[in-house]
Amino acid sequence: MADIKFLTADEVAERYRGEISVGTLRNWRAQRVGPPFVKVGKSVLYPLQGLDEWDKKNLVICRASRKLDVTDREQE
Repeated sequence: MADIKFLTADEVAERYRGEISVGTLRNWRAQRVGPPFVKVGKSVLYPLQGLDEWDKKNLVICRASRKLDVTDREQE
């Protein structure tokens, strides 16, 4: 567990270039939606690995990208 990196809500907002605000993160925590978090006392921390997995889960793949993936696989 010592190797796990955590971000604060401010750092998470910065990671997403301000598109997700600290207030939005607070609302999501209350609704139990959004990225996973850990609460230690009054501190709220977001595991970096959990944010990476949340990003992958919310990744939108366009049709053009899918065609490239199929073409790449056919060449292998």
